[in-house]
Amino acid sequence: MMGQEAGSRKREAGGRRQDAGSKEAEGQSAICNLQSAIRNSQFAIRNSLLVIVGPTAVGKTALSLHLAESLDGEIVSADSRLFYRGMDIGTAKPSPEERARVPHHLIDIAEPDETVGLAEFQERAYSTIADIQARGRLPLLVGGSGQYVRAVVEGWRIPRVPPDPALRAELEAQARREGAVALHTRLARLDPDAAQRIDPRNVRRVARALEVCLITGRPISEQQRKQPPLYHILQIGLTMERAALYARADRRVEEMMVAGLEDEVRRLVEAGYGWDLPAMSGLGYVQFGPYFGGRVVLEEVVAEIKRATRRFIRHQYNWFRLSDPAIQWFDATETTMEEIEAVVRQWMEDGVDEARLRQR
Repeated sequence: MMGQEAGSRKREAGGRRQDAGSKEAEGQSAICNLQSAIRNSQFAIRNSLLVIVGPTAVGKTALSLHLAESLDGEIVSADSRLFYRGMDIGTAKPSPEERARVPHHLIDIAEPDETVGLAEFQERAYSTIADIQARGRLPLLVGGSGQYVRAVVEGWRIPRVPPDPALRAELEAQARREGAVALHTRLARLDPDAAQRIDPRNVRRVARALEVCLITGRPISEQQRKQPPLYHILQIGLTMERAALYARADRRVEEMMVAGLEDEVRRLVEAGYGWDLPAMSGLGYVQFGPYFGGRVVLEEVVAEIKRATRRFIRHQYNWFRLSDPAIQWFDATETTMEEIEAVVRQWMEDGVDEARLRQR
């Protein structure tokens, strides 16, 4: 009997050891699964880039603040007008209060008489995005400058050709003498692909394309190949019915005037910044030139800024086309920020799932 009892106890002890071993194995498996999930999540965050695009005045700033706060993100500006210090009102730069809510990058990085070229911006953007991802946070690339957004998202290989002031002055003089269309026609003969992409009225971009062609002896379009970065990207586009957007943009111009836009431009002029500078030739600033010269009244300045803003909006839609399958568009008047946030959260979860599959 005692032998039977001892045997029974041994079997029970063995069973308990097996149960314990099984539970321990299950526990270890659960820990491994958790660690794997954490690694996958971290990988997805490190690899993710949320992009918010759309025309001016559509509401990109408000949406980016909401998403950055909700998703532990930081904002990387892709608006070339926000680079310059002292140009706050006319560029609708995020306020100090908004910038205190969420970290912002690539804002106020240059003086108005300095130039931040596309190649420099791309390099700084990639570096900033990598830093945000390395800290386990979500980078949000936000802006309405199509060329700058696409240079990052599509991985443009931008020719690093230093500006040639003498050649640039010669090309700009030709545009003044013969007209912007003549300069664009010259570019079309040397580089038809680049000419097709560049608005003939944008003398600065036409001159830059010609400058690169003439210095290197090769078309700039041939040098601007693409090598997309290895990001898990979601592009969100905000839009609204055109008449409503124009009305909203008009109201914003009026609000800028009330906020002191005239005084801001006057301070810049008194500081010695000329109208020929890229920063001062931008929307909301160059229109004051005739006014300070005594040739027009203030009401005409406001009207011209509104007209120029509408032209700018149309130009932005040429960069960010509603038919672009890479951009998920939302009507800002019909979709809540919470609904857009849900879409972004699903994209982030999909990124974790993809990372998990890659590790199997």
